Amino acid sequence: MFQDVRHSNGSNVQVSEFLLMGFPGIHEWQHWLSLPLALLYLLALAANILILLTIKQEAALHQPMYYFLGVLAVVDMGLATNITPKILAILWFNAKVISLSECFAQMYVIHCFMCMESGIFVCMAIDRYVAICQPLRYPSVITESFVVKATVFMALRNTLTTIPVPVLAAQRHYCSQNQIEHCLCTNLGVTSLSCDDRTINKLYQLILAWTLTGSDLGGIILSYALVLHSVLKLNSAEAASKALSTCTSHLILILLFYTVVIVISITYFAPKTALLIPVLLNVLENIIPPALNPMVYALKNKELRQSLHKVLRLNSKGN
Repeated sequence: MFQDVRHSNGSNVQVSEFLLMGFPGIHEWQHWLSLPLALLYLLALAANILILLTIKQEAALHQPMYYFLGVLAVVDMGLATNITPKILAILWFNAKVISLSECFAQMYVIHCFMCMESGIFVCMAIDRYVAICQPLRYPSVITESFVVKATVFMALRNTLTTIPVPVLAAQRHYCSQNQIEHCLCTNLGVTSLSCDDRTINKLYQLILAWTLTGSDLGGIILSYALVLHSVLKLNSAEAASKALSTCTSHLILILLFYTVVIVISITYFAPKTALLIPVLLNVLENIIPPALNPMVYALKNKELRQSLHKVLRLNSKGN
């Protein structure tokens, strides 16, 4: 039975659960969205698992660039799995209830994994910078040890810096209503229901965006600016084309990721009547990149594409 405390005026009342209402403005037919969301989720799982198996089985892919891609695949699966089952439960079974602890846990994982994805893009940009701008130093700089250290650093950075997001949200007093006009437990969406001041929540969200995502994007832009500068100095058009082709897949993923992040940030300032737009984008941001990232790499990276064909042929023969 749903708990609705929208009309409660008692300042001492503390709700024990939230209701995730789904997509605002289209509640009557939002269940039709479950089919494309379920297909995207299955595609994300299948594609990323295939990428991981291919990297594991093919010795030619035992390189830092593909190790980072493997980490990205794990992060993508975690990000999609954190939200999609709950969204499908809402759309299929009207399972809108979510406890406060579950809501804050989902909020934490969303922030942590999104920042982790951003951090892996930085590592991949550094990998391409060293490979193209300092190729002689690449074998000694970008090693398996570097991959491990960079991944651990990013994991610790994002794990620790995103802890205050759910902690601060949990400290708010929720007494007026418990209906969240969203499919997810986002920081600003949840804390907007609190009865006390949430300035610190907004402030930390802004600090987190600038210090982590902002600095990551700055590092990526700098890395690829140096790559472009180095490529333009090459005398051979063929060598320049080959160097740029190795970066194309990275750039497509990065542009997709950060474009959606920026658009979501802008649309949050839109009128309440347009609330569906940021909600829908927020959901798609957690599902579409995990589904598209492996395909973009497979299409744009010849070595990975050939290895995928080889693995699929071997598996088909084995069956």
